[in-house]
Amino acid sequence: MSKPLIAITMGDPAGVGPEVCLQLLANEEVRSFAVPVVFGDARLLSRCARQTGLQAPKRILSEIDWPDAFRSIEEPAVLDLFGFDAEDFVPGIVSAKTGAAGYHYVIKSIEAAMAGQVAAVATAPLNKEALRAAGVMYPGHTEIFTDKTGAKKSCMFQYSDEVRASFVTVHCGYHEVPALITKERILDVIELTAAAMQRIRGTVPKIGVLGLNPHAGEHGLFGNGEEENIIIPAMEAARAKGINVEGPIPPDTAFLPGKRRSTDAFVCMYHDQGHIPLKALAFDTAVNTTLGLPMIRTSVDHGTACDIAWQGKATGSSLVEAVRLAVKLAGQ
Repeated sequence: MSKPLIAITMGDPAGVGPEVCLQLLANEEVRSFAVPVVFGDARLLSRCARQTGLQAPKRILSEIDWPDAFRSIEEPAVLDLFGFDAEDFVPGIVSAKTGAAGYHYVIKSIEAAMAGQVAAVATAPLNKEALRAAGVMYPGHTEIFTDKTGAKKSCMFQYSDEVRASFVTVHCGYHEVPALITKERILDVIELTAAAMQRIRGTVPKIGVLGLNPHAGEHGLFGNGEEENIIIPAMEAARAKGINVEGPIPPDTAFLPGKRRSTDAFVCMYHDQGHIPLKALAFDTAVNTTLGLPMIRTSVDHGTACDIAWQGKATGSSLVEAVRLAVKLAGQ
């Protein structure tokens, strides 16, 4: 059986994306279950290899040859996407130019996935300030993939062996959260999460739903009735569809060891509610994915880390796990 072809976006050139991609290309374990193709810049990767002591890419594909080449690729490669001057920028310093380049790699990977040329996409990190400087107004990968694929509903999902969490809201200010959590949105996220966990594990999952307020509202004492009027009705609707849900769970006790062992995934109301325990428990191995897309997309669960970029300090373990999960979700 042939191994699935996985597109790897190089991320922002100024960050750790190039070096974790180089590590991935040289990883023998990854070669045993996937064929990674980095969508990026071959000259830049070679420069990064020289600076960090990593192995330079061995096989380079041109964008012109790509439409036919993808059918016969059997070894790790780089799809060289032109338009970025690999010498005229400073690693560790994000800019409009690096933001535009990172965005370009993502768009090309989406086109390849939607055309059936790759089984899935795994992304290295983008920098939100660099995207904004380049005039790209999306706050992150999740919103880019959702919009460009025309997904009707989607959500961010973080996966690790220690804990799994999906998010009703993500990249917004805390003051915006209460107005964004609706019964319909919470139900969508519960359904997407349950379907993903069943696909990954092959069994009916148990989904824990967190409250928004301290102590999950303490029966109306805290907040504006979000638990009673929004979260609980969403859970009841999920149960009516045969989904095993528990909650609302007080956020401060949701991630205790016993609760993590008995719960397949948690539905969180806002970004840090789930990201803090995930990064505390599984920073190097957690994988970010977008559920609800008409394609498979996974990602590292870390940022561009410009403070250590191009110094040979970054670890590629999260990207390896992102590829592993992408293969699993793609059913290959």
